[in-house]
Amino acid sequence: MRIGAHESIAGGVSQAFQRAEAHGAKALQIFTKNARGWSAPALTEDEARAFRAEARRAGLPVIAHGSYLVNLAGEVPEAREKSLACVTEELTRCERLGIPLLILHPGSHPDTARGLERIAHGLDEVHRRCPGFQARICLEVTAGQGHALGWRFEHLEDILGRVKEEDRLSVCLDTCHLFAAGYDLSTKRGYEAVMAECDRRVSLSRVAAFHLNDCKKPLGCRVDRHEEPGKGTIGLTAFRCLMKDPRFVDTIGVLETPFPERYGENIRLLESLCRRK
Repeated sequence: MRIGAHESIAGGVSQAFQRAEAHGAKALQIFTKNARGWSAPALTEDEARAFRAEARRAGLPVIAHGSYLVNLAGEVPEAREKSLACVTEELTRCERLGIPLLILHPGSHPDTARGLERIAHGLDEVHRRCPGFQARICLEVTAGQGHALGWRFEHLEDILGRVKEEDRLSVCLDTCHLFAAGYDLSTKRGYEAVMAECDRRVSLSRVAAFHLNDCKKPLGCRVDRHEEPGKGTIGLTAFRCLMKDPRFVDTIGVLETPFPERYGENIRLLESLCRRK
C-alpha cells in the first residue's frame, strides 16, 4: 500500500507535497479548497502550474477530499444546488490539478430508499456538468452517524446500480467508519469476511483508496471518531491484514488521525506491519 496522510494546503495547494515528504509519506490527500465553506478563491493558473510541478518533482500520488457541507441527498432545492455546484467545482479543480480521485461522502436523508435515489441522480447531474473528465468521484463508506447514508455496502451497491455512468465512480474504505458501522475487521477472520462482503456488493476492484483510521468508539456505534492506528477499539490486527493484503499493494491509504504532528510516527508504524509476521 502507498501509505500517506491528509496534508494541509496552507499557503497554497502546492505546499502539501513538502509536508508529505517531511512525514515520510508515499502518498497524500488534500482539500482543494476550504472543506467547511461553500465558496473559495478561484484556483489560479499559477497555483495549478505550481501544483503539477511539485507533483512531478515529488512523485507522490495524491487524492482529494470533498467538502463536508455537500449533501447530494438533500431535498431543499437551493441547498441541493449548492451541493451540486460545490462537487462540480471541486471535481473541476481535481481535473485542473491532475488529481484522479475526489473522495465524497454520499449524503444524508431520513428515508434510505429516497436518499439513495437522490444521490444517484445528483451524481448523474455532476457527471453531466463535467463531461469527459479524467478525475472521478470516489464514494466513501460512512460511519452511519445521524441520517448519513453509505454506511452499508448495500447502499453503495444501490447507488452504483442506479447511476448512468457507473465506470466514473470508485469506492474509498475508511477503517474507522467500517468498524463504527458494524463491520468487525478487528480479527483476521473478521477482516477477510468484511472484504469478501465488499467484493460481493461493490467489487474490490472498485476500491481505489483507504482511510487508515482506528476508532475511538465501540463496534457498531455509528459514531465517527478517528483514532491513531493501534490506539483505538479496532487494534492493529486489521491494519496488519490490510498492509499485507496483496490486492492493495498499489492502493493509496491515508491517515486522517487527530494529531498531524504524529503522522510520521504512524506512517512508520503502518509500514512496519508489512514486515512483521
